Amino acid sequence: MMHRIRHRRLLTVLIAFAVVLAFSACAPKARPPIGQLDTPEHHTYTGIKLLNQGKYTDAQREFELALQLNAKFSSAHTGMGLVKAQQGDLKAGFEAMKSAKKYANTNEEKTALYAGLIRLHTMNAAREKKWLDDAKDAFDDAILVDPKADAPYFFMGKAYKQALEFAPAGQMFAKVLELKGEYAGPADAEWKPVQKIQRAMPGTITGKKIAVVERITRADAAALFMEELKIDGLYGKRTLKSFDTSFKDPAKAKEAAAKGPKTAADIADHPLKADIEGLLAIGVRGLEPYPDGSFRPNEIVDRASFAMMVEDILIKATGDNALATKFIGNTSPFPDLRADLAYFNAVMVVTSRGLMEVKDAGTGEFAPLNPVPGVDGLLVIRKMKEQLKF
Repeated sequence: MMHRIRHRRLLTVLIAFAVVLAFSACAPKARPPIGQLDTPEHHTYTGIKLLNQGKYTDAQREFELALQLNAKFSSAHTGMGLVKAQQGDLKAGFEAMKSAKKYANTNEEKTALYAGLIRLHTMNAAREKKWLDDAKDAFDDAILVDPKADAPYFFMGKAYKQALEFAPAGQMFAKVLELKGEYAGPADAEWKPVQKIQRAMPGTITGKKIAVVERITRADAAALFMEELKIDGLYGKRTLKSFDTSFKDPAKAKEAAAKGPKTAADIADHPLKADIEGLLAIGVRGLEPYPDGSFRPNEIVDRASFAMMVEDILIKATGDNALATKFIGNTSPFPDLRADLAYFNAVMVVTSRGLMEVKDAGTGEFAPLNPVPGVDGLLVIRKMKEQLKF
């Protein structure tokens, strides 16, 4: 009897040992390093740098090399999750973050994980209504671990900016600058435009969305003039009404009324169609339809064109037609702007009134062909409203 019991115990031990061996054989073996810098830490550090540069394929290779050396290296899983998300696979990104959380032991690994989660939730904004709350939760977890880690503050600032909540975004970027860490430079670059947006004080959701655009389009310009400047109300108060009492052929009048509002051939499905049609009905120089009947809503607006639009609005709002020729014949104060160019007078009008500024204070260049950032367009409109007392 005792012999049988011993035999069974021995068999159980042998089976358990065989199972362990089987699992060990199936588990991926760590790749031996082939140099001093062939470490999980170095590959992950390089991967994060490449990730922040937008080089996602190269970053993925570095994270894979890190995980080959140590499959439980948390920060490499975090980096892999961010790569997957940037490549459009958010589900795989969040799965990788689960592995990162499982293996996170140090405070540095944990803050990297939570900063990564803030980034993922921000990328998930279009799919998840509560994405900002999820990002805030990850941020709260991060600062509980290490309140002096700057990455969570930086990426929470980016999240608030995407949510169009500029005041808390500015506070986050300011905190990063105070900490003087790795993200101080990027935070400074983000903080300055946020401050400009706060000065511009966009009053509409459309205005806030355009504020973060790096280059406004013709459609954006139409929306700014209609929604932020409220050009229809401005013209209604500032221009004299005229009445055409001449005889009108009833048939032609009926035909004209049937045509409906002025429009363009290529704006039927554009989200800013109403603003564009409103502006076409009013008429602003530089935002007219093209000869082929198109509006070209996605065409980028340069600084010279924007100056001409602003000049036209000023002339109509003030009734001062002399503005149109006020600086013709003057010498150009700008090294990159000839006095015989069609937009020279407009540039002089807007700069002499302080509505637009030179692009480079050191050289005095106006940069007429440079694009107009959304926040700059908003600042011009704010200054116009102050000068026109509207």
